[in-house]
Amino acid sequence: MFHRLMMTTAACLIGLGAHAQTDITVAVQLEPPHLDPTSAAAGAIDTVLYSNVFEGLTRFMADGSVVPGLAESWEISDDGLTYTFTLRSGVTFHDGTVMDAEDVKFTLDRILAEDSANAQKALYTAISSVEVIDPLTVQLTLSEPNGNMLFNLAWGDAVIVAPESIDGIKQKPIGTGAFKFVDWVQSDRIELARNEDYWGTPAALEAATFKFISDPTAAFAAVMAEDVDYFYAFPAPENLPQFEADPRFQVLVGSTEGETILSTNNKMPPFDNPRVRQAMAHAIDRQAIIDGAMFGYGTPIGTHFAPHNPAYKDLTSQSAYDPEKARALLAEAGLPDGFETTLHLPPPAYARRGGEIIAAQLAEVGITAKIINVEWAQWLESVFRGKDFGLTIISHTEPMDIGIYANPDYYFQYDNPEFQALITSLNSTTDPDARTRMMGEAQRMIADDYVNSYLFQLAQLSVAKAGLQGLWTNAPTQATDLTGVSWAE
Repeated sequence: MFHRLMMTTAACLIGLGAHAQTDITVAVQLEPPHLDPTSAAAGAIDTVLYSNVFEGLTRFMADGSVVPGLAESWEISDDGLTYTFTLRSGVTFHDGTVMDAEDVKFTLDRILAEDSANAQKALYTAISSVEVIDPLTVQLTLSEPNGNMLFNLAWGDAVIVAPESIDGIKQKPIGTGAFKFVDWVQSDRIELARNEDYWGTPAALEAATFKFISDPTAAFAAVMAEDVDYFYAFPAPENLPQFEADPRFQVLVGSTEGETILSTNNKMPPFDNPRVRQAMAHAIDRQAIIDGAMFGYGTPIGTHFAPHNPAYKDLTSQSAYDPEKARALLAEAGLPDGFETTLHLPPPAYARRGGEIIAAQLAEVGITAKIINVEWAQWLESVFRGKDFGLTIISHTEPMDIGIYANPDYYFQYDNPEFQALITSLNSTTDPDARTRMMGEAQRMIADDYVNSYLFQLAQLSVAKAGLQGLWTNAPTQATDLTGVSWAE
């Protein structure tokens, strides 16, 4: 009898021990400025909400492929000008309202409106009209063919929103995703809960909390103490060997779409002189920045394009580290004694740590860069929107975003009609070989103009508890997709 009781008790304990955790605490470095991905440039919004709360007609998978989202299928006319999307039936927003073709039309019309605040509006300007055929069918008519349209519709900037909830979307996001928004305690956390009425495969996790931890030392402490289950884009790469040696954790090392650049205000003297921009490019030792700021994690780049993309051109030699050449170029530009400028640094470690190294390298050739540390909201306001800066360091994490150089009003203010015409042609071209050739031309053009100093492709470095599975290793878009994440039994 005693033996049987012991066996039964042991079985109960094993059963209790095997009960998998059903929630997750995710740490991220940057807090979103608000919670509407369709009206801001901040990737921090997508980090929390993409795919979890909001969904688009198409969506990115972990490998960067584009698959059906709220559209279950589509047909493209032979001339490439008409896209007819068939929507999934039975999809509801988190407030219970039905998602249908009227919501798709509302979303796209809002992106294209004259007063649109959509940061990537230029991606969608080829859409000349959006027509509701019936509740589950919507037709997009383009003014010219666009080989990127299905890709562009997968961006967080094109997730489907509803007119009924749009007024409060920045504080209370209501989407169609596998998780519902619960609460936002500013400067601390955002809480999500599983959407029990989700149209697709329900999330394994019942709840998710996103904690904001910007300081690398605090990040290390939080992971070591197991206060967080997963730190997305861990900001202290020097700590990774310690986590790799600890069986409690797994370290995920992948790639991102993040071109990390010394971004330059092309309209501000003396940066309006291409020789000055070229001088800066030759003053910078990329590998020293990768080693010093990122502890060896990162791939040098010589243009604004991801090295893992098949169309990438390696143009790093064009801006090789050469301080003597940098000094000579400054003298040719009439600045033999150099000049002074500002260097605005947002919170990420690649910027703050990299900025110290770059400032020292620039000083070696006579350029004095006054470091100004800014919080993320300040960076968006003063640098991105206000264009009130000389230099800044930022990682552009949007996928395939070389088209930003065709917008003369973009914050680095590069205005080249030849480049603009090239991107217009690229956008209207569907032939893969022609597109690859044009992308190569675009990469070379901005490298030749030294629009910015191109540093490195940001590595995706994350730390998670050992039992967590289904996490993205790479970052095809700036997202923490929890829809396929679970704890091992």
